[in-house]
Amino acid sequence: MTDRLRSIIRAETPGLVQVRHELHRHPELSNQERWTAGFVAEQLGKLGLATRTGFGGGHGVVAYLPATEPGKSEAVALRADMDALPIEEATGKPYASACPGVMHACGHDGHTTILLGAARVLSKVSRRSNPVTFIFQPAEEDGGGAEKMCDAGVLRGEAGGGIGVPVARVYGLHGWPSVELGSVSTRPGPLMAATDDFIVDVRGRGGHAAYPHLCRDPIVAGSAIVASLQTLASRAVAPYEAMVCTVGQFLAGTANNIIPDVARLVGTIRTLTPALRQTARERFHEVVEGTAAAHGCRAEIQYLEGYPVVSNDADETERFLAVARGALGAERVLRTEHPTMGGEDFAYYGRHVPSCFFFLGLRPQGAARFPALHQPDFDFNDDAIPIGVELMCGLALKE
Repeated sequence: MTDRLRSIIRAETPGLVQVRHELHRHPELSNQERWTAGFVAEQLGKLGLATRTGFGGGHGVVAYLPATEPGKSEAVALRADMDALPIEEATGKPYASACPGVMHACGHDGHTTILLGAARVLSKVSRRSNPVTFIFQPAEEDGGGAEKMCDAGVLRGEAGGGIGVPVARVYGLHGWPSVELGSVSTRPGPLMAATDDFIVDVRGRGGHAAYPHLCRDPIVAGSAIVASLQTLASRAVAPYEAMVCTVGQFLAGTANNIIPDVARLVGTIRTLTPALRQTARERFHEVVEGTAAAHGCRAEIQYLEGYPVVSNDADETERFLAVARGALGAERVLRTEHPTMGGEDFAYYGRHVPSCFFFLGLRPQGAARFPALHQPDFDFNDDAIPIGVELMCGLALKE
């Protein structure tokens, strides 16, 4: 089966590279993936797969491939995300983004191509003991598309609003620039952080810059809040636990001689356990409100709950590792030493069924540098496509 699988993948790879370049040329932001969804549905239609579009009240696309043998009442789900980022592309590639200010800087064009490749290959395999559900999800970057797909029943099968039979387990991948091409990496348990965001309006009393004693300066209060928030990681969290609190925007003032009424702080908090996530929220409010009050100001807080922790099921992680070792060799299958503090809405699928998410190596062997995710010169490595396809197919076929 392995030789046959690889033979099909080799034959499909040139066409898949063209698909990836076409997707890269037409990036779309979260919840705007109309062209992408139509392109994906067209590709799936050519394979004769049962396909649903407009899934989850948006641009989700779901396809279903039944098993070749009767008896399995649950499916294996494979997931890819489709949206792009608001970044001006600087790769200089001939297939660079044709949409000003938008590009596939996170590799979702590669993820979508790999899943389309898995659908192509699996539809040509003569023996499939597992039904397969292919999930093409919108709005990973901004909007929590995975949660909407789950709420719409993508994992529950036809009787629960989805397609085909219910899903027993789900897998996803992310192209990873720090992992060498030909290798993969993951770990059981927490892999990626929960992502909560905040907006704080520090309200004081403005006036002339020459008379600060008649004002309540929200810039001074806001500066103190930024400094105090760093104690969340250093004093509110045990040294062996990980948390990040970053203020990414400090917005205030209109002129050099005016103390404003309001300063705004915008940022993010990342944690790796539900308990720490709750602790961070509570301490954040205490620090922000207390520091503002100490400076004669008042803090209005919008605390925005984001994606949960991506936590890999132990059994599904072992299943993935076994598939990966068989495909790549044990020396190319790495254990992720520490979770990353980046987030991913793949986490929502794992709230419903056992799941495993893994990192697919993109950095060419021997390369001193490969552009990082979310950079304007990032481009998914086409050489990783057949590797990703083989791993996804192996997971779909694994008993």
